[in-house]
Amino acid sequence: MQKSAVAIRHVAFEDLGSAAEVLEAHGYAAHYLEASIDDLNAARARDADLLVVLGGPIGAYDEQLFPFLTDELALLEHRLESGRPTLGICLGAQLMARALGARVFPGGKKEIGWSRLKLSQPGEQGALSSLKCPVFHWHGDTFDLPAGAVHLAASDLYEQQAFAWQRHGLALQFHLEATARGLERWYVGHSSELASAGIDVRELRAAAREHAPALERAGRQALGAWLRDLG
Repeated sequence: MQKSAVAIRHVAFEDLGSAAEVLEAHGYAAHYLEASIDDLNAARARDADLLVVLGGPIGAYDEQLFPFLTDELALLEHRLESGRPTLGICLGAQLMARALGARVFPGGKKEIGWSRLKLSQPGEQGALSSLKCPVFHWHGDTFDLPAGAVHLAASDLYEQQAFAWQRHGLALQFHLEATARGLERWYVGHSSELASAGIDVRELRAAAREHAPALERAGRQALGAWLRDLG
């Protein structure tokens, strides 16, 4: 019998990427909810076997501008408190941190591009241990580690790159799911941000050609290991 996975998407091109195949291989049927227009209070999100909250170009603290964030935070609070498996990526990780009572705030510098993680001891011993290659980053905000969470990874720019919440919660500031082909849509959708940050899309594309194949392999391994740990 297939398990249910609901992915909350904030912009159409930031989707499950390479994670979609991993979920299917582990017996999950994945469906999307569009954060800005769908009902985030629906039972299918509250009760799904797995909830994945994806990235997006807004702040986790911007509920005055984007009121749906209030429902999204309430959904995350419910799932994390009730022990329901939950994965957050980039904005999703920041929302998880906020749902657990931590501060989310603008960082000092945008982190856009490819760099290696510095895994903590628990990170080395857990599902993320396969991530020895450069991973993909695209964010300007960061967060404090929630009380009771286990720190898993840092980067040269930001201390908070991944944390675990008990056995059922995993928050990743970086993009484990990124593929070279999928990122072509990001370059278009976020072209204004790249221009304002002075980042040449041709350099990002070249780096993706170099690093994305290894991340796809390592990311599938890491996500698969976490799903197996869920039982």
